[in-house]
Amino acid sequence: MQFNSRQEKLNQFGKALLELRWQILHGKFKANSRLPETALAKRIGISRTPLRQAMDRLVEEGLLVRLNSGGCRVASFSIEDISDAIEIRGVLEGTAARLAAERGCDSFLISQCQDLLNELDDLFTQKDGLDFSRYVELNARFHELLSRLSGSRIVQREVEKASRLPLASPSAFINGQEIVPDFCASLKLAQQQHRAIFEAIKNREGARAESLAREHARLARKNLDYVINADSALVDSIPGLALVAI
Repeated sequence: MQFNSRQEKLNQFGKALLELRWQILHGKFKANSRLPETALAKRIGISRTPLRQAMDRLVEEGLLVRLNSGGCRVASFSIEDISDAIEIRGVLEGTAARLAAERGCDSFLISQCQDLLNELDDLFTQKDGLDFSRYVELNARFHELLSRLSGSRIVQREVEKASRLPLASPSAFINGQEIVPDFCASLKLAQQQHRAIFEAIKNREGARAESLAREHARLARKNLDYVINADSALVDSIPGLALVAI
């Protein structure tokens, strides 16, 4: 009975976390608005305890802000905030790449990374065009592997933390951009950079690996500039963009 009760609480927490995160990232609540806990718990179909636990987690992720008077409000971000978050991720991933090159990597992880890059290469040769959803999945896995190649749990944890911020993750600007002309060209460039980072790591070129990883992160800043200045219609299709003050 105790196990079932504990499992049910975990299930409710997971349900609340996924649903609340999705609603925030997709603009169901306005930036800076206070979350109505009672109404929200009823809407999701859970009690207030797992909802509050989910809100605590989202405060840690940066999507919510704790109020002194109690409760939470939805976070808001400036364009400079997102640019800084992307820059921080680039610095951390650059550190991961440098450590991987300097310390050497586990052969199994190297093999995994090689296979993953081959899969990414294959996506660009498909007759039916690029499978964007598959690219998003493989791109996220590459960046996760990059942090693991460092051999540092601390660096891996900090990279993961930085990637949780809205629009700072490696795949933040890929979703929805299949409608943008020539966007596939930027993804090909990204894949070339993936390959260059990996080769620098294998060749034990620490400074080069770090520089390439930081430059790679700056592609996301270019995509941010494009979305903000050239195609505001993408706001609804890119999770988290509704939280940015444009």
